[in-house]
Amino acid sequence: MTKQQWENRIAYLGPEASFTYLATKATFPNEWLVPCATIPECIEAVAEGKVDLAVVPLENALEGSVPLTLDYLFHEATLYVTGELLLKIQQHLMVNKAQKDHWQSIKGVYSHPHALAQCHKYLFYRFSHVPLHQTTSTAAAAKFVSENPQECIAAVGNAAAAEKYGLEIVESNIHDFHFNHTRFFVLSKQNKRLPQELSDGQAKTTCMITLPTDRSGALHQVLSVFAWRQLNLSKIESRPLKTGLGDYFFMVDVLADEKEPMMRGAMEELAALGCKVKSLGTYFTYVTSDKV
Repeated sequence: MTKQQWENRIAYLGPEASFTYLATKATFPNEWLVPCATIPECIEAVAEGKVDLAVVPLENALEGSVPLTLDYLFHEATLYVTGELLLKIQQHLMVNKAQKDHWQSIKGVYSHPHALAQCHKYLFYRFSHVPLHQTTSTAAAAKFVSENPQECIAAVGNAAAAEKYGLEIVESNIHDFHFNHTRFFVLSKQNKRLPQELSDGQAKTTCMITLPTDRSGALHQVLSVFAWRQLNLSKIESRPLKTGLGDYFFMVDVLADEKEPMMRGAMEELAALGCKVKSLGTYFTYVTSDKV
């Protein structure tokens, strides 16, 4: 996006040089970027009008969805998705330069839990007896390592974090599988969309659906609403309703615009079946570069 199109304050999961920062900066290079320490803090910032948009991680190709993002959007906030960002993820092992000659004897590895999980095989076979410590983001881990040069510890994160915080990359591309991408939601209080021109052109609508009182075949009925209309679902996932064991809501991504007649009909039929539907709106996907 260009500054002429958008002049917004944008919250992101920080600090600077996190993967969320890279996706945000690549998409909004001229905006006022506001780092937040946690995902709920990002979401609350836009919900309370402190910022115009918020960018939060939604799903990783290796580790799946980010439950905190899904649950907070369902239970705590009424927001819309204005766009989806897709970023290639490359994880590296980095240490303070004061410890670069001793990195094979590190006493701890720090990173976001998803990043640690993405590198599980590497960390298990390379540092099986080294404790793993979770941080709020990969950049927060890098920052912590940079601030403790006396400790022989390492962070898992991206090359931008290593550069930003003056760390030495001692092992590159340590994630377990080559195809490693993360989806991010761009959230707003208004049901608007980022410009379509720079996107992949495929409209996508995300809905959170709560089934009526438990009855046989209820989920089948819901899926049939989309199936007979030939509305393609690119994702379906269940999350706890937090009301009791066995109670769930379902999050579905539909490859269609919510304004299309078939989608309007689907929403009406779901309501007639007794379902509660929370739509996050229609948006497009933008493939971002980590070159910021």
